[in-house]
Amino acid sequence: MMNVPGLPFDLSLPRVMGVLNVTPDSFSDGGRFLDRELALRHAERLVDEGADVLDVGGESTRPGAKPVSLDEESTRVLPLIERLRAEFDVPISIDTSKPELMSLAVAAGAKLINDVSALSAPRAIEVLAPLDVPICLMHMQGEPRTMQQAPQYGDVVADIIKYLGDRVVACEAGGICRQRLLIDPGFGFGKSLQHNLAVLSRLREFANLRLPLLVGLSRKSMLGRLTNRPVEERLAASVAAAVVAVERGAQIVRVHDVAATVDALQVWQAVTATDLGR
Repeated sequence: MMNVPGLPFDLSLPRVMGVLNVTPDSFSDGGRFLDRELALRHAERLVDEGADVLDVGGESTRPGAKPVSLDEESTRVLPLIERLRAEFDVPISIDTSKPELMSLAVAAGAKLINDVSALSAPRAIEVLAPLDVPICLMHMQGEPRTMQQAPQYGDVVADIIKYLGDRVVACEAGGICRQRLLIDPGFGFGKSLQHNLAVLSRLREFANLRLPLLVGLSRKSMLGRLTNRPVEERLAASVAAAVVAVERGAQIVRVHDVAATVDALQVWQAVTATDLGR
């Protein structure tokens, strides 16, 4: 069990986080849900399809993305979070790296922080320490504008595990207890195709950190390179990647296509339960 304030969140079964981007430039659905009513209806669809969490983002982190001001990002996400909290019972996650927005989002109703920079922004740990919400720490080499320009590692998996372990230590030193933390290896964030495949292949090694593991592979360019399909035709590849990730230890998968992922994971769970019952 992981305690999301106000809602029990059982991680003994894989959980699905539905993506809700309210940005004009996200790589997959940029601009589709800038209108608040359209965003709410899309959220309703994600919940109906089985999403366990709604992850709201107001700033694109695709390769080459430009930063967004605090005011602009707040305008995009805070009124939406308030409406989502009023209309749906699933936890709301805020996908941001800005400490000020994290605090405002929690006040508006967010129950989880999803930070691609692993609370590395100035004062982020200080701001988050008293808020008593779970936090996902993600690995990213570099920053979105330049992260895909020839990323380099020694041993990519060992390097990511060390980075995340160091961020956990920093959080604990700053007053954020370990029980509030999740980790994300950051597929596509400063990683080549071979780096991404190595991380997915060796995903079980992240269990050494003894923290819940969240992964986001949905529709990403690595799947496009493997299948030679554009972003809107990566459903099958995304579902396959989610199942592989769960089979190798992921407890939460962040996806655009909730219904198909939920169905696939139900099949995986049934087979796994049968294997365990032998």
